Amino acid sequence: MNARTVFLTDAGALRPLWRVVLFLALLLPCWFVAALALGPLFTKLFWFVGLPTLSNETWVGAATLIGATVVSVKLIDRRPWSDFWLGADAARPRHFIDGFVIGAAAIAVPIVVLVAAGWLDLVPADAATSWGGAALRVSLFLLPAALSEELGTRGYLFTVLREKWGWKTTLVVTSVGFGLLHLQNAGANVVSITLVTLAGLFLGGVLVATRSLYAAWMAHFAWNWTMAVLFHTAVSGIPLETPGYRYVDAGPDWATGGGWGPEGGIPAALGMGAGAGAAFLLARRRARRNTAEALSG
Repeated sequence: MNARTVFLTDAGALRPLWRVVLFLALLLPCWFVAALALGPLFTKLFWFVGLPTLSNETWVGAATLIGATVVSVKLIDRRPWSDFWLGADAARPRHFIDGFVIGAAAIAVPIVVLVAAGWLDLVPADAATSWGGAALRVSLFLLPAALSEELGTRGYLFTVLREKWGWKTTLVVTSVGFGLLHLQNAGANVVSITLVTLAGLFLGGVLVATRSLYAAWMAHFAWNWTMAVLFHTAVSGIPLETPGYRYVDAGPDWATGGGWGPEGGIPAALGMGAGAGAAFLLARRRARRNTAEALSG
């Protein structure tokens, strides 16, 4: 073994370990660039559209991950976006729509069940804030946050590890990492982190089934958006704006998730399983239809 074989494969490509190391190393300089160059621009944009209180933190984070991904894909790997499920085919409108519908339904149905059982109560909340304004602010917070987490756990790194270990092992490893990333959230415990890990499996399932990171992004965003904007519940232990009303815990924590929010309960876990299953069934149906159209053509 020589220095070349430590870093490069027989085909001359950089080995997966070093691709992962370089991607992680890129995050810091990309964050500095995003924070210094784009952070003030985001702040001015929010002020211009009438949202001066909106933080640019999640937008800077998303820009950081986008930058690291672009450099890794185009300068280190020098491969097409399609290899990373980020190409034009992955960005078709149907993937955005499918992801959003699957993500929203996967958590909305469990919440409705909890409300029907009397385990989530509807109570009055802040009446001074408009629903539309709060919905816009929360959406502009959740959209880049979901993109950051998808790019960080199911983007470039997922492809590198998938090519090394296969998609099943990669799905488990990245889902565990996704769960551990939420240890810093308020109220995190073994149960909540386990449920977030299951959420990683759910979102990874959407990714693998659709071969579109955009679909996984939309499923992630819709999951959080449904809880925060429609039902005004906590999202991963984070309380957001609740104009007019909110749903509060009135049942056992194993069902409602307690302070973590509905996604920390068993019904949500069942919703994740159903959502992942729906994604695979949808992908299989489309594959069969495409095959039939190709044969008939």
